[in-house]
Amino acid sequence: MKQGKSARARKRTPHDVRALQLALLAGLPAVIATILLLSTHDFSAKLQWTVGTFVIAVWLGAALALRERVVRPLQTASNLLAALREGDFSVRGRGASVGDPLGELLLELNQLSDTLHEQRLGTLEASALLRAVMDGISVAVLAIDSKGRPVMMNSAAEQLLGAPLEALRKRPPDQLGLPPAQEGEAPHRTVELKLPGGSGPYDVRRSTVRLGGRPHELLVLADIRRALREEERLAWQRLVRVLGHEINNSLAPIQSIAASLRDLALTVPQPDGWQEDLASGLAVIGRRAESLGRFMTSYARLARLPPPVLRPVEVAPWVARVTALEKRLPVALVKGPPVTIEADADQLEQLLINLVRNATDASLETGGGASVTWEVSRDSVEVRVEDEGHGVANPANLFVPFFTTKPGGSGIGLALSRQIAEQHGGTLTLENRTDKPGCRARLRLPAAYLPVIGRIGK
Repeated sequence: MKQGKSARARKRTPHDVRALQLALLAGLPAVIATILLLSTHDFSAKLQWTVGTFVIAVWLGAALALRERVVRPLQTASNLLAALREGDFSVRGRGASVGDPLGELLLELNQLSDTLHEQRLGTLEASALLRAVMDGISVAVLAIDSKGRPVMMNSAAEQLLGAPLEALRKRPPDQLGLPPAQEGEAPHRTVELKLPGGSGPYDVRRSTVRLGGRPHELLVLADIRRALREEERLAWQRLVRVLGHEINNSLAPIQSIAASLRDLALTVPQPDGWQEDLASGLAVIGRRAESLGRFMTSYARLARLPPPVLRPVEVAPWVARVTALEKRLPVALVKGPPVTIEADADQLEQLLINLVRNATDASLETGGGASVTWEVSRDSVEVRVEDEGHGVANPANLFVPFFTTKPGGSGIGLALSRQIAEQHGGTLTLENRTDKPGCRARLRLPAAYLPVIGRIGK
């Protein structure tokens, strides 16, 4: 019984039928009154039938006209909304005007159609531009659903995976060659991939996007082989240029002096003092050969830097030991907060020795001073070495191996120091001071154990 009532409740009377019923109900009293009036007076039967028929016809016609007047605007609005839903923005409602409730409804629908049309055009243009940009770049970009299947990719990704998107959707995820790029928690890393379009190291970036209301994984794969080859080529060019310059600087005088000594040895009779000339020439050859040997030793040292052996190192004793080694100039030591780092003590001492020696050399030229201090900020330690020299004239060449402005310098001190800093997960930068003439070296290293004040500030 209850199910029958609920079923009848769910089956509502259509709106047009209810409008017709209300129209008939509104005119029914007048029709009944007319019929009663005709039947109570002494009218002929022909007149009664004529008038009765006319009244009923007018009553039914007015009801139907009222139903049509109510239903037709609703049908028009429904057709307009259906056209908008289908993406047809060319349909317009006639009679849109201000001051008329129906006209205002049609006016709003027409304005909504114009707004949606403009938005659709903007979306299509943006999508076309995005597709053109995505297809124009050499980086592979693809979106993968929760089942591991690609749902969107650019032309570079299709070339890299060796098939169009429609064919790749039908393959099992483990046959795409992408699982190594999807493993791990790091969103940005370098992965060795073997794909139909190329094998080698790829720069992989992962992120989460939503398509159709569902989460998808966005993969960006950049082939870094060409960049690595270009960097390798530039490195070889720099190395050959530096080696050629240094070797030629040694071989040119050796060759010249050797030719002079040969001519001297073949001269008959021997001139006076030829033995002193021979000894002097051989000494120059020996010094140049020794200088070339030191250069090759320095290069081997830079190229064979061993990985650091990390142990707890207290910053205060480490800085104090290094500053005490400099005897040419008193180096001011400004103590910072107690802190411990995980590092290779031997390599860090060599790094700081190079920085302190450079600061001392610069300060001796101007008669200024040098100082060393350190600070703790969040999870890192910054050691600063400052001098009062002339400053840095050309910062671009500071860390170029074998580049030096010092007479007799090897040119590997700063390059070796930065390499040590980077192997410890830190950085080394040099800059001119702004408070006074001179240079400031900043060595930033990750801290292993922060002081109590550092933890509170953190």
